[in-house]
Amino acid sequence: MRRDKKPYRILVIEDNPGDFVIVEDLLAEQMLFPVITHAINFGEAVNILTASGAFDIILLDLSLPDKSGEQLITEILEISSSCCPVIILTGFTDIDFSIRSVGSGISDYLLKDDLNAPMLYKSIIYSIERKKTSFELERSQKQFSELFNLSPQPMWVFDSETLRFIKINKATLKLYGYSEAEFMEMNLMDIKRVEDIPTSAIEIRNGVTGKEIYKITNWHHKKSGELIEVEIYSTPIIINNTNCSSVIAIDVTEKNQFENKITRAIIKTQEDERYEIGGELHDNVCQILAASQFSLGRLNSSVPKEKLQLLDQCKEHITMALDEIRNLSHRLAPAFFDESNLEQAFKTLFNTFNFNEHAQISLDFDESVKMYPLSRELQLNLYRILQEQLRNILKYAKATTIEVNVLIYNYKLKMQITDNGIGFDKSTAKNGIGLANMRRRTELFSGKFEIHTSPGSGCSIIIDIPLVKM
Repeated sequence: MRRDKKPYRILVIEDNPGDFVIVEDLLAEQMLFPVITHAINFGEAVNILTASGAFDIILLDLSLPDKSGEQLITEILEISSSCCPVIILTGFTDIDFSIRSVGSGISDYLLKDDLNAPMLYKSIIYSIERKKTSFELERSQKQFSELFNLSPQPMWVFDSETLRFIKINKATLKLYGYSEAEFMEMNLMDIKRVEDIPTSAIEIRNGVTGKEIYKITNWHHKKSGELIEVEIYSTPIIINNTNCSSVIAIDVTEKNQFENKITRAIIKTQEDERYEIGGELHDNVCQILAASQFSLGRLNSSVPKEKLQLLDQCKEHITMALDEIRNLSHRLAPAFFDESNLEQAFKTLFNTFNFNEHAQISLDFDESVKMYPLSRELQLNLYRILQEQLRNILKYAKATTIEVNVLIYNYKLKMQITDNGIGFDKSTAKNGIGLANMRRRTELFSGKFEIHTSPGSGCSIIIDIPLVKM
């Protein structure tokens, strides 16, 4: 594997020695000559930055002994160089906090549990490039036009009312394949993915009415018809008394495809292991128990009458163990690909969970889903998402009603899982590994994952996945 030879100057602010060693090892996997400086608390970091401050990137742990949270972020950004990006490395999965952090000037927000060498390296490179572009843009309004045209990142300006393009840079022409004259006859909706147009009006309104940089990820299509995934950074500006928006677009298609490839490999490994364990339980352990049960049955005639009840209890316990192992093996290794359809697999999954007898479970499986040839991979991930949420409901929700709805509309598959349980506060669900797994599985298929819940009002999870037109 070829490693980056640039001597990146990296300040790691981390109080946990074990986490620092992990970060150091991850950097060494991708960089040949990283120059790493280590600070174990905020005070030491201040001294280092005050003395030199010459760093390409700062990797910041969110919780230090002498300072943490938003105050830590604010003060680090104030004392660090304006052209030095800051990436947060944390174990806290607070989505709202991560959004606020990025809005305050943080370049990226990475979870330690999900961290790997390629992800960290790409985040550093992208953060450095984004910071360079942003710094140059803010440097001088007088040099805006020159910077605009020379920027290596696609940039454009559009009218906030008509959405028509006003100015396009060369990188945009190169990325999208349209000529400047063609762009001048187009508006923003002309490069949007068709199925995203209905919801784009709200996104654009949020971007043009805000006072700060607005960030969102969109799917655009090139002139060739190829779809690309882009990170959009939009900020309102005024040109000739007209409300406009200036946009920087970063093509993250390759980056996200690479991350998805890693995620798929992890999921495949997990599934292979589940199938192996499930098969071993079903084919081996169940056979041993069945043989034991048969052997016990042959003892009926030779066991004293006063011991027959104990013998029957032993056989009943073996029967219970067989049922539990079969349920467990079915959950580990669903056999719906060859033996049944997805709807039947969902019904079988319901039966493997020991819900209270008073809990009512309903499944509405629309005919449109039965007619559409869903891929094996998509079916398995839908199954795992439902399985994860049923596990959450059984463990936490205290629900008496569970509804699962699956349908296809406008070439989008929607799965909604709703319960009338106790609900929860999304802002406090910091360690939601299960929720993160469901979101990750959804995003593998360019889908959207939404949670609607609050204490005392149940929970509804909505999966929305675009499908290929038949």
